[in-house]
Amino acid sequence: MASEITEIRSTYIRDRFAFVPGAQLTRILKGLGATDDDLGKLTTISDGLKSDPTLPFRKTRTGRFGYDPRSMRVRRLEFQPFMLSMEDDFVRHDSGQVRIFDEIQNDLQLNTALQALFVFKFMVLDGVTVARRPRLDYESDQWICTLLNVRTITDGDLIGEPALEGVHSDGVDHTMTTYLGSENMTDDSAVTFLHDMREVNGTRWHDANADLVRAKAQHRDFLDTCLIVDHESKHSVSTLYAADTSRRATRDLLAFLTRKPVAAGHHSHSFDSLKPHPELPMTVGLRLLDSTPST
Repeated sequence: MASEITEIRSTYIRDRFAFVPGAQLTRILKGLGATDDDLGKLTTISDGLKSDPTLPFRKTRTGRFGYDPRSMRVRRLEFQPFMLSMEDDFVRHDSGQVRIFDEIQNDLQLNTALQALFVFKFMVLDGVTVARRPRLDYESDQWICTLLNVRTITDGDLIGEPALEGVHSDGVDHTMTTYLGSENMTDDSAVTFLHDMREVNGTRWHDANADLVRAKAQHRDFLDTCLIVDHESKHSVSTLYAADTSRRATRDLLAFLTRKPVAAGHHSHSFDSLKPHPELPMTVGLRLLDSTPST
């Protein structure tokens, strides 16, 4: 298992992008403490999501988590608002708007498979040098990870767009997306495209310059996962289409958006706390042989 993670990390360092098939990641997560029961629970965890604050075709919950390399722990951080702006390479109708999401609860954060995903991501990103974003504190050894649990929906009234913003970045250093499942989704839905940084922010996926597409991948199997060095390329995702147009189509995903704490002058500086969550504590060890969770 350790050798598999080392190989994925080497690919990530070389290509600044990695796609991990779900079957391989399942094996890795079990080695990091995930149980079969908790892996199964991830397939239905999105049934409890709440309405997204700005997108009618999406249901969402979020939570903030902090990686602490000194103690080799990841812990739940207190609730804070969320914002992405044009400065983050994110162009959408709600760019620069403070968004308030419903919070991830214990049914997800205490799931051993989710906790193993945190450990896996840290083992891949720790020590990787990346292009630096402005107004992030790269002197800090801490990392902040915003976890989004997202369900995208297409039905008779709504067309689900996994990335309505088109070509974008997520305003972070490392983006990881993990597929949980779908219903009634066509085989050509929700393809992820990786774009050269020269591509124009906000360009729709089908209007992007094909010469600037660096790679593409599609989450189709449970736990299929993409890792992207977020400030060295941009990405977009194609539309969610219903195979049977008389029925609703859904696509469920976990997105792990990981960056250094913000510095003075960043638009999120006033809400980037490193304090632990007072009502929803969670702490997990990050060492390969110390991944037993505590709460």
